[in-house]
Amino acid sequence: MALQFGTFVPQGWRLDLIEIADPVEKYEAMTRVAKAVDAMPVYDSIWVYDHFHTVPRIEQETVFEAWTITAALARDTQRVKVGQMVTCLGYRNPALLAKIASTVDVLSHGRLYCGIGAGWYEHEWRAYGYGFPETRDRMRAFREATQILVKMWTEETPTFEGEYYHIRGPINEPRGVQKPHPSLWIGGGGEQVTLKLVAQYGNACNVGGGNPEVIRSKLAILREHCARLGRDYDAIIKSTNANIVFLKPGDDLAAATERVRATYRWSVEELERNAIVGTPEQVAERLQATVDAGATYLITYFPRIAYDHEPLQIFAEEVAPRLR
Repeated sequence: MALQFGTFVPQGWRLDLIEIADPVEKYEAMTRVAKAVDAMPVYDSIWVYDHFHTVPRIEQETVFEAWTITAALARDTQRVKVGQMVTCLGYRNPALLAKIASTVDVLSHGRLYCGIGAGWYEHEWRAYGYGFPETRDRMRAFREATQILVKMWTEETPTFEGEYYHIRGPINEPRGVQKPHPSLWIGGGGEQVTLKLVAQYGNACNVGGGNPEVIRSKLAILREHCARLGRDYDAIIKSTNANIVFLKPGDDLAAATERVRATYRWSVEELERNAIVGTPEQVAERLQATVDAGATYLITYFPRIAYDHEPLQIFAEEVAPRLR
């Protein structure tokens, strides 16, 4: 499977729009990044997060809602796929989400990547009135929701009776453009539930957060699930995410990263724990380790991309060609 690349647009969740005051201009800054990526053939996709409250600290700041902007960005662009890394299945009834995703697959002319996960951000769960079920319940509900999504996309009169959800013949027309259903990306490394769901239903997984050792370990578990279920392991896209801050040769590390660190109130050490920091050659070396561990799809995040598109170009011209 040929190595592919995607990148996140700045939607506010990572405090990446805080230097822009006007909410309309915040949106336009986000879509300018999407359009810039759309014009660079090296990138296959753009991505958004499904969150309501900011990280690494909670602020009264803009965070654009994931599926609204998925639809809007799909119409703002012409070529790239548009995905969520990942939709929290606890935030939306799965039958409704299937309908939303089907609609977006049509309006994007088949460019939807539908990313799903069980969710983890307790503060926003409780703030929005969802409670925060125990892990056991969230994972069991996640399994049921995934089954409902696939049924809604592939069956004319789907039915499902579960512990957490049920459907009784809902009509979902059109069911999307992609066949047999919209491309389903399942995020998370849970070995007994999540990775088994990937083997059963997923077109792609997302594991490891750019850590080669974790990627290798989780993909070994996925391979075992695929063998037991008779699924072709090689047909599944194996994605991972990487936060990247570029340096120029000879840069002083602290000075060159001051503006990025100021956003998050991080020390140099904290930045290096949370991102790959280095020259294009150094970044490529770090990313090659994830490819060697089994990743076939790299999704990048550049912290200040709303204000400066140069990292997109650097990655496309100086990093991607080095990876194999």
